[in-house]
Amino acid sequence: MSARYDAIGINYLALRTPDRRIAGAIEQALGDAKNILNVGAGTGSYEPQDRAVTAVEPSAEMIRQRRPGTAKVVQASAEDLPFDDNVFDAAMGVLTVHHWADPQAGLREVRRVTRGPIVLLTFDPSFRPWLTDYLPQLAVLDDDRMPAMTRYREWLGNIEVTTVPIPHDCTDGFLYAFWRRPTAYLDPHIRTGSSSFWAIEGADEGLERLRHDLDSGEWERRYDKLVNLDAYDAGYRLIVSR
Repeated sequence: MSARYDAIGINYLALRTPDRRIAGAIEQALGDAKNILNVGAGTGSYEPQDRAVTAVEPSAEMIRQRRPGTAKVVQASAEDLPFDDNVFDAAMGVLTVHHWADPQAGLREVRRVTRGPIVLLTFDPSFRPWLTDYLPQLAVLDDDRMPAMTRYREWLGNIEVTTVPIPHDCTDGFLYAFWRRPTAYLDPHIRTGSSSFWAIEGADEGLERLRHDLDSGEWERRYDKLVNLDAYDAGYRLIVSR
């Protein structure tokens, strides 16, 4: 089985360390579920350590990077889950639905095998974090691949949507995690931890403008309201379908 992350996931274990504050929000949304399915599980980020977790991941590279002792993993896709109906207390998915070939079919499958809440961390594409001022390609990409919140309502029915503030020192290296650490985007190694940088072209010009604005102080003048914030709404949302 081939998967996109076989190529782009080479540095995920090192760069995508779960942030404890985001983990807390996910675990709270899972409630008292004991038997949990993690779909698009990657290297195992945010899997609760004190519960029974079954991971589903299509990428052999991501499975290879899972640490010993993490949840048992099944190599499969969300759209074709190899489980009986209603076998899990809850299901979770962290920044994954936008990578599925057919999100609607995948979520239908997740609901089929889950009798309790489905908890999804995702991104609202109507948001435009400051990085898109330098790399408008990211905004186009978000619009193209990130499902709108209304789509989740169509697919899952009644849902709860809550904002997930991103801490200024977030340990997870997803795309907009470095909102108060702009120099991080100039590091090509750090950029490999975000699938978006693998998907866009022509980033050099925008990154050079960012470098110039950081050196001149223009970035800090333009985004002065951000530099003293402890956390920021960068557009990340927790969706819960009960």
